[in-house]
Amino acid sequence: MHKNVFIIIVSYNGEPWLRKNLESIRVSHYPVKVLMVDNASSDRSIAIVKSFPEVVLIESKTNLGFGKANNIGIQEALKQGADYVFLLNQDTWIFPNTIEELLSAVTYSRDFGIVSPLHFSSDATILDESFNTYWKRKTISISENLDQVPFVNAAAWFMPRSVVEKVGYFEPLFQHYGEDRNYINRVIYHQYKIIIAKNAKICHDRTIVRNFKKDCIQGRFQILNAILNINDTLILGYWKGFVSVFGLPKYFFKSYPFSKNVSLYFNLLGYFFKQKFNVFLILKKRAYYK
Repeated sequence: MHKNVFIIIVSYNGEPWLRKNLESIRVSHYPVKVLMVDNASSDRSIAIVKSFPEVVLIESKTNLGFGKANNIGIQEALKQGADYVFLLNQDTWIFPNTIEELLSAVTYSRDFGIVSPLHFSSDATILDESFNTYWKRKTISISENLDQVPFVNAAAWFMPRSVVEKVGYFEPLFQHYGEDRNYINRVIYHQYKIIIAKNAKICHDRTIVRNFKKDCIQGRFQILNAILNINDTLILGYWKGFVSVFGLPKYFFKSYPFSKNVSLYFNLLGYFFKQKFNVFLILKKRAYYK
């Protein structure tokens, strides 16, 4: 029985990757529908997407960030009758059998909440470094092809409609970083599993560049994730968030001079106390996730 698979791509100044991304989808063995949500790109992204008439383009007037833009795409996909959604980064490309393999994996068990392919680097020969770190943390091998992991980044998430309807959408409090970890915490709370399908693969053409501003943002959202994690009590969540205030500067000590780490510490401490004063909002969010 044919299943409706919708690929959702969020684009922002994706000119270097979009053509290869969409051409790879075009030759997929399994037919899919593609929704592109563009976050007000200033390059030729829109023109490139419009050269693929099969792609439904949704143009945002502002940069909504990763989570909010994906929410728009997911909502539209469900409205159009999607059985599965595949969230795919703009700087990736798939292989002809990727969708088939992901569909085969996700139907292995009803408690599979998110299925990810293997992420290779742009040369298609070695694994993406960050992805490999997540994969090494696997908790169990379910079968020869399927590994369960506690987390995998959202560059390529394949999800059943039923999971989205149960878990909900990305949390809009996260502007760009951290929304995938928040979502996975909620998926796990609802007793779904995070799976790596080793027969499926994508390539992720990215170079991770560390900078202080980015690390400050990610640090704040790591604190927020701890506080919002419904797998822990509220008190434990706040305690883990407080511990992060001290642990993150220590983690970045080798990357930045002492003065930068002091700045990071006070930045995170101020953010933590802000979330203490936001306790009623935090309680509302945690209740909504359940």
